[in-house]
Amino acid sequence: MISIKHIHENDIDLCYELDSNTISLWSKKQWAKEFQKEGIKVFGLLLSNLVIGICVFHVVLDEAQINFFVISQKFRNQGFGSYLMRYLIKQCEKLNINKLFLEVSHINVPAEKFYSSFDFSTVGIRRNYYKDGSDALLKEKILTTK
Repeated sequence: MISIKHIHENDIDLCYELDSNTISLWSKKQWAKEFQKEGIKVFGLLLSNLVIGICVFHVVLDEAQINFFVISQKFRNQGFGSYLMRYLIKQCEKLNINKLFLEVSHINVPAEKFYSSFDFSTVGIRRNYYKDGSDALLKEKILTTK
């Protein structure tokens, strides 16, 4: 059974473990700092009782930034990422978010294709942004029109 639950600060170890086994984006200390930020929302995608995906997004007024989005390696390409992204978009719509932003490495072609399938468009580039020297593609999705 698939479900989504709110992840709390006391689940930092769980977040860090999934991160370490996938994209290795943040240290445990960085995870702790992320939970302290105002406007941060963290959701976990569960298959039975196993967390197989995490999404962290930061709401500021009528915009949101996806700071972290990952599905466990062995559960990729099975629709779980799409399930989590659809949930995130619905949450943003409930919060009256107009624009959703994210960054993705230009060498992460599968992720870029995934985000494009949800109508994220590239609106900028941060050169040599990641540790490996790759560029960050700044992506934006318009959620509502005024």
